[in-house]
Amino acid sequence: MGSMEDLDYPQDILQYSSGFLVSKVMFTACELGVFDLLLESGKPLPTDAIAACLGTSTTGMERLLDACVGLKLLAVELTQEGALYRNTDISNIYLTKSSPKSQYHIMMYYSNTVYLCWHYLADAVREGRNQYERAFHISSKDPFGAMYRSEEEMLKFMAGQNSVWSVCGRDVLVAFDLSPFKQIYDLGGDFFNDSIPEAELYILSKILHDWDDDKCRQLLAKVYKACKPGGGVLLVESLLNEDKSGPLETQLYSMNMLVQTEGKERTAAEYSKLLEAAGFGEIQVKRTGKLYDAVLGRK
Repeated sequence: MGSMEDLDYPQDILQYSSGFLVSKVMFTACELGVFDLLLESGKPLPTDAIAACLGTSTTGMERLLDACVGLKLLAVELTQEGALYRNTDISNIYLTKSSPKSQYHIMMYYSNTVYLCWHYLADAVREGRNQYERAFHISSKDPFGAMYRSEEEMLKFMAGQNSVWSVCGRDVLVAFDLSPFKQIYDLGGDFFNDSIPEAELYILSKILHDWDDDKCRQLLAKVYKACKPGGGVLLVESLLNEDKSGPLETQLYSMNMLVQTEGKERTAAEYSKLLEAAGFGEIQVKRTGKLYDAVLGRK
């Protein structure tokens, strides 16, 4: 921003102000089953048929479908009988439940959990802590206790994480040559209290960004102690630029860590410093150009 055109008509500002509307349109279409229905039908459908199948009003569904067309999530064909809607390729691949690359579950997690926490973003900035107490009347002192507040919520969260991994995981796993490591342990569970078994390589996927520096150092020291000589640790995280000027997606995730956890997104140098404090060396960094990046440290 900053050109005369921007100052005469604030296009970016107007788009930013309606960004949450875009998200909610996509979330709602997923939740109501629009994309699933259109995939299963095998043919374009009119508004009234879609509304009848999904149990919605025709008026509301028509507006939702048109908004999805504007977002290029649906395509529309105007015929003598009226408008017929179908999925675009990207919706078939990423927004239908049956697709191997479906992002449906993470969409539902964002819509039903993250969205509610972000309502209290100003409070999170003022207080410097997550907002589970305001959003769900659950103690903010145990963020994962809040995320896993019921078996249903836990399964939703885990399914959401798996859906993102389905489109980002391969790039992380091929970032480095991991063939020398024969015994690999994917860290999970109550790792602060449970013992960590001996292994050659530990994968910490989207774990450290949930915690403050002190807890990260504590966990990495525990991993280092369990790690076999010559072994290592692979961090899977979204990396900020060293000057923290971007990427925007990661900056927004760091805001989300504020409203939901005790942690933050970090730069490669910040993760390297945490690894070195625990004893790891020979640190390598790989930016994948996608959502998840990789940092490898050796013992």
